[in-house]
Amino acid sequence: MATGCMLLLMLLTTVLTSTGAVPVPKPLPGARGCHMAQFKSLHPEEVKVFRRAKDALEELLLLRNWSCSSHPFPRTRDLRQLQVSERPVALEAELALTLKVLATVANSTLGDILDQPLCTLRYIHSKLQDCVPAQPTAGPRPQGHLRQWLHRLQEAQKKESPDCLKASVTFNLFRLLTLDLKCVANGDLCV
Repeated sequence: MATGCMLLLMLLTTVLTSTGAVPVPKPLPGARGCHMAQFKSLHPEEVKVFRRAKDALEELLLLRNWSCSSHPFPRTRDLRQLQVSERPVALEAELALTLKVLATVANSTLGDILDQPLCTLRYIHSKLQDCVPAQPTAGPRPQGHLRQWLHRLQEAQKKESPDCLKASVTFNLFRLLTLDLKCVANGDLCV
């Protein structure tokens, strides 16, 4: 699996590089080599793989009864509500939760279907971590919308059932990949 992930990542990097992506926006203050321009759009084959995974997850969820008391990813939220420097922090938190939840599904029932999407999400997450300024252990905490955003994600992990988290992550997957990731990749141009 590790070899397959590495080959996929090399192929993805080659395809994205050969498409002539727009020059990389200025790194965010405090970030260590933030290079997200390659994620302004995903390759169509990659989108197909994610669609198959999402369809399989939705089918699995239809077989179970679940109800959620909160929505970790409400429809009203939009990364554009945050400052440009806060957007990678919010997306990194969303992606971390998504990886955590999907890894449990992959380990149990949908391993073959989720291997490639998880590999791609891990790659995106690793690149995104370069855009998130290191958080000092003491000092100012996130404020405003970002604080609410992060708090909602933390609370959902504590309060929601695993099935509810799977549903929330599944229904948010394409928004994360097409809107949120693209917004972070566009930096100042996401308005």
